[in-house]
Formats: sequence, C-alpha cells, structure tokens
Amino acid sequence: MVKESVSVPEAVRRRALSRGPEGEAWLAGLDAVVADLAREWGLSIARSLSGGTEAFVAEVSLADGRQAVLKVAPPGSGLAERELRTLLAARGRGYAEVYRHDRGREAVLLERLGPPLADAGLSVDAQLEVLCATLAEAWAPLPEGGHLMTGAEKARFLAELIERAWLELERPCPERVIETALRYAELRQQGFDPATAVLSHGDAHPWNTLLVPGEPAGRYKFVDPDGLFVERAYDLGILMREWTSELLRGDPLVLGGRRCRRLAALTGVDAESIWQWGFIESTSTGLHCLQVGLESGRELLTVAELWAGGLLP
Repeated sequence: MVKESVSVPEAVRRRALSRGPEGEAWLAGLDAVVADLAREWGLSIARSLSGGTEAFVAEVSLADGRQAVLKVAPPGSGLAERELRTLLAARGRGYAEVYRHDRGREAVLLERLGPPLADAGLSVDAQLEVLCATLAEAWAPLPEGGHLMTGAEKARFLAELIERAWLELERPCPERVIETALRYAELRQQGFDPATAVLSHGDAHPWNTLLVPGEPAGRYKFVDPDGLFVERAYDLGILMREWTSELLRGDPLVLGGRRCRRLAALTGVDAESIWQWGFIESTSTGLHCLQVGLESGRELLTVAELWAGGLLP
C-alpha cells in the first residue's frame, strides 16, 4: 500500500522535465503507477531514495517479508531495453536479482542490497579487488537470442561523441588527445570478437557496486547496468577513469600504468586493451561532463592529456 504521494528527488524531476510533455505526463501519473504496482505486487512502500537521476526508486517490503527496491523509470529511458535485459540475463549472478518487472510501465522490483562500495572506507587497491571479483562473477556469455550493443558499436559511438563534443566545446583539450582517443577507438572496434565477448555491466564503478547483506567476506553485486556485449577490458577501462584526484596527486602516467597492470593481474585481461578503453572513457566522459556543466570533466581531460602519446608504462 502507498501511504502518501511519492517523493521524487529533484535530479529525477529535472531529468524528467527535460523530456518535455512526455516527462511531465510521467511525473503527473507517477503516484498512480506506484499505487497500482504496490497493489498488484503486494508491496508496502517504505521511503523513496535519493542519489539517482534517471528513475524513481523506493525501498519496499513484499508480502512474504522480503525487502526489495522498486524502480520506475520514465518512458524511453532504456530501463526495459538495456538495464532490465541485462539483469534478467544475469539471474542474480553478480547483479541484483529481479523479483518482478513490467516493461510497459518501465518498472522493476529488485533484491534490496546494502551500501555502496564507495562508502566502505576501503583503499583504492582494495576496491579494485572487490570490483574485479564482482566482475568475474558477473561476466557471462550473452544468452541465446539476446541482443545488446556490441563492443564495436560502443567504440564507434564513443568516437562520434568525442569528435562532436570536442568541436561543440570549442576544443577544450589538445588535438593529440582526440587523435589518440580516436585511434584507440578504431583499434577496439577492430578488436571486437563475438567469440570472446561477454555480457558486460558497462558502468561498473564503486557507486554501482552494493554490499550483499548477511553474507560473509564482503560479497557485492552490481546495480544500474548499461548492458553491453563487449570484451572484458571495457569494464576494466571504466575503472581507469575513476579516482582521478588520486592520479593527479602524483605522476598520472606512472600511476595510471600501475593501476592498469594491477587490473590485468587481477583478471588475466590484456593490459593494453584496458589502457586503450581507459583512455577512451576518460576522454569521452571528460567531454560529456563539460557539456552538462560539471567541472570534474577538466580533471579527466587533464589526465587524458598526460596519458596521450605515452605508451603503457
């Protein structure tokens, strides 16, 4: 049952309104959608959660006593096509388990997990170990008949984003950064091999990695997957773009190389492929952050500039 009108975080509200009339209609009807889902699925809504930007998320209880999370996204958000498809394919292995879902209403009922890895107070090295262990559990063959964006398609998409954003932002970093990113994107596009590609999270960072309550040894699972069919190195490249301030406290080229080889040692994945995806992600994410007004993008581009032209140390 729903005790009162749902509370939508401001970031979610702004994102919905940016979709125009469709987003406005979604916000206006959200109370009714949540009430209908609560009735149909036997849920008690506890409280809405802040922190996200894409969807309404609330803690709920099921009739059988299980604790869960209800997520309802605006139409066209990609929840049903990307996130839900990945979660259903994983079947709880390395990812939050799906209890119920409704594609038409972009709604999913998920296993409730604990706090994110980012809040665990662990060193970067310790977090890398957890993330690599969780990725090793989550990586799996693409289910028969499944379809997700491939590694080749992702490389092309990021190359186009980088070229377009660099020009729109009036060249906020040296051209050699862009040239290096585009060269690496071409190499990763050519290197895509369906025989070795896996079902991939696509954005596995410490905030998307949540503790599994009640289990020993600090086991974690992923939430909010982008969902890709790509080489393992892509997910590890995401980790190359994280903890930027740590890289900037020393020599980013040396520290970046050390992190890259650490990731390769933990997973058995080719270090050069990790390095290339890490450079592409640092560049594309840095440019995207500047496009949406986040100054953190400048740190990412600074790291990319210091990495550009240098071989993996």
